[in-house]
Amino acid sequence: MKRRNFLKNSLSGSVVAGALSILPGSNILASDIQKPNTSKNKYNNFEFLEWDIARMRRSMESGDLTSYKLTKAYLKRIEELNHTGPDLKAVIAVNPKAEDQARQRDAERVAGKTKGPMHGIPVLIKDNINTAGMPTTAGSLALSNHTPGNAFIINKLEEAGAVILGKANLSEWANFRSVRSSSGWSGVGGQCKNPYSLDRSPCGSSSGSGVAVAANMCAVAIGTETNGSIICPSGINGVVGIKPTVGLWSREGIIPISHTQDTAGPIARTVSDAVALLAACMGKDPNDPATQEMAIDMNFDDALDELSLKDARLGVAKNYMGKHKEVDAAMEKSILAIQEAGAQIIEIDNILGDDIDDAEMTVLLYEFKDGLNRYLKTYDAPYKSLAELIEYNKKNESSELKWFGQEIFEMAEKKGSLNDQEYLDALVKIRTNTQKKGIDKYMEEHDLDAIVMPTNAPAWTIDLLLGDHGYAGSSGAAAMSGYPNITVPSGDIHGMPVGISFVGRAWSEKKLIGLAYAFEQLTNKRMIPQYRESVSAQSEE
Repeated sequence: MKRRNFLKNSLSGSVVAGALSILPGSNILASDIQKPNTSKNKYNNFEFLEWDIARMRRSMESGDLTSYKLTKAYLKRIEELNHTGPDLKAVIAVNPKAEDQARQRDAERVAGKTKGPMHGIPVLIKDNINTAGMPTTAGSLALSNHTPGNAFIINKLEEAGAVILGKANLSEWANFRSVRSSSGWSGVGGQCKNPYSLDRSPCGSSSGSGVAVAANMCAVAIGTETNGSIICPSGINGVVGIKPTVGLWSREGIIPISHTQDTAGPIARTVSDAVALLAACMGKDPNDPATQEMAIDMNFDDALDELSLKDARLGVAKNYMGKHKEVDAAMEKSILAIQEAGAQIIEIDNILGDDIDDAEMTVLLYEFKDGLNRYLKTYDAPYKSLAELIEYNKKNESSELKWFGQEIFEMAEKKGSLNDQEYLDALVKIRTNTQKKGIDKYMEEHDLDAIVMPTNAPAWTIDLLLGDHGYAGSSGAAAMSGYPNITVPSGDIHGMPVGISFVGRAWSEKKLIGLAYAFEQLTNKRMIPQYRESVSAQSEE
């Protein structure tokens, strides 16, 4: 596997000596755990800076705030940060009906017809999810005029009373077109930038969703993931991301890569906000068989317990340590904080399995061709097959292939059907290694509540000529198994965020939410971006 291993899902090499050891009597300064969320940057002079959904809801319930005022403020914020100022290019399009939706939500509230915690809350949607009234492009100019109706999860979101603020930029075709693409670049939206250092990658493919949430351009956002595309942009942009169990959210109406690994999920500034969005969009959908496997008890009402770490048993996947000294140091501090909260830490081995990257790439190529061809025909896209898109890109080389090619498209087009033995063997291999011989094995052997690991190394510099060169991502096992993964900010390295991931077995979201929430409340590592030109630049006063 090459392109989908752009974050080196499996970290090779030995663990640095003592990487997980805690010295007897060692202590950690309060300043190492608590980081005040203050900012003097001119771009952070925003009325609703760092407001969470609970505060928005209380203010609307009291009459001090309206959804219309909140929506207008976010639209102005997008205008200020997206194509002027730091030029983040996080948003591809705003919803022309956003203000009307907000007025409607306010009228419903006055009439006593609120629809739940998300009522009146502005949400950005990744631009590979069908959203009525706006194009759904996957970042490709080929789909600039593709305007299907709502995906299942967007209908659920509107039923919950949310306001659709607009469409977020992404790595074109969810980072599945070239072996050396630049995360956050799309033909439609341009190069999305990291708000902590504008010369650095926002990671992908849910780049715009992660950046917009970090930069307070929306309340919350929806991303999608095949392998790392929620977890990495959340970790690198200092926010919370939940990659659900495949089947918790329907994939109907989402431009696909893999029906065995794809899922959409929430990106937010806090765990509680992510959970509010997670609950609003889940549900069984007859058009997505994976949702029929949903566990019965998926109620998260009592999951947000700050004491969830007490007596928990957490495995630390040591194969993700030893690649970056400062990432290891941040992880050690996180582990110490977790232990001081009453959890037991157990070191475990490689949960990813050996030599499965090529098997994953084989599965993705087959499933991408099959799924994309189905999507293009089902939703009456301007181009009806992967083959036609390949030809479109060749004819529009100056715009679409300006920075990198379409090698993955071409490899996928050469694959056969999902009945091919090559595909079936590869699928069995990755599922066996990540489920039965991976996550399930270690959790059963050690009676674990979750497995934890560093989410990411700091963001790398954007390089349109050579493509991504990031590493130390840990999303692979949860992605290939179809199991849930939650990332929470855990610190920073020279002002660039890093995160910690909590992974569990299928349908264990409630348990993971509790652990992630307790860690978040204990450590408070969320940072407000300062929009530096580079890591070495001083924050603007």
